[in-house]
Amino acid sequence: MRKLILSGLVSVPLWMVLNVGIALENSTQVKPAQANPAQAKPVQSSPVSKKAFVPPPESEIPEGKFGDTIRLGRDIFLHTRANAPEYVGNDLNCSNCHLDAGRRANSGPLWAAYVRYPMYRPKNDKVNTFAERLQGCFMYSMNGKAPPADSEVIKALTAYSYWLATGAPTGVNMPGFGYPKQGFEPKQAPSYERGEAIYAEKCALCHGENGEGVHVKKGEFAFPALWGANSFNWGAGMHELNNAAAFIKHNMPLGLGGTLTDQEAWDVAMFMDSHERPQDPRYNGNIQETRKKYHDTKWSLYGIEVNGKVLGQGVK
Repeated sequence: MRKLILSGLVSVPLWMVLNVGIALENSTQVKPAQANPAQAKPVQSSPVSKKAFVPPPESEIPEGKFGDTIRLGRDIFLHTRANAPEYVGNDLNCSNCHLDAGRRANSGPLWAAYVRYPMYRPKNDKVNTFAERLQGCFMYSMNGKAPPADSEVIKALTAYSYWLATGAPTGVNMPGFGYPKQGFEPKQAPSYERGEAIYAEKCALCHGENGEGVHVKKGEFAFPALWGANSFNWGAGMHELNNAAAFIKHNMPLGLGGTLTDQEAWDVAMFMDSHERPQDPRYNGNIQETRKKYHDTKWSLYGIEVNGKVLGQGVK
């Protein structure tokens, strides 16, 4: 059985890691889940709008300076390095993870994200504005640096998101927001070996045998890198198994979302997230201390030993 090193303490089987409960606030090490899962408290979700939402078509972008800013935000979203090169550290575009120019439900759509802010985020333990949320995407998913909140880049992306959300209700989790995960947990511990086989059969054609992605031209992916130096870093939400599995389930293979079983999605996520990627920019010089502070959940493989290597070393 594959064994992992948890928080630098002991070797443990993978199934034990994936049954560890989410750490309590201010915890300094991963805590085991209760012996009786029925006693665990259910996750409380926010109110969900029952009304379906469709963002306006591009033909309805207004004329004038406001419309120009919306179009700039769309262009940054679709071709991020080309339009915001000073803030991007890889060749990814925002639209690689937020499909159909940020419109597609169950793919982190912008219209559903915009209406949820300001919002408290455990990731940085504070109430975030939408601008701060966008800044985090540049720092982690784009492996770059945060544009100033008053920069043209943030203004344009905010305007584009605002316009996509025209007519949407505020303060609710609309159907299709984020990568839906409610009730989405693996029946078996995710398997690197099963995931590797599924990846070779259904993913490698687009994303490359070694997860390197496929470029449409220099500096821009047609299909993004999933690990390695040109991918998202260890601070990005997609490095966590539950986020990656939910995205894969609903959206992959591209154009065939929903065709993988839940378990297959978890297995592919396990394989993808078991590879090295750029370092978390919050890294403090010690992998296990960084894990305790920022990655102390059952979904993160940061600081865990897989295939004889402790993940979180980072690549450049």
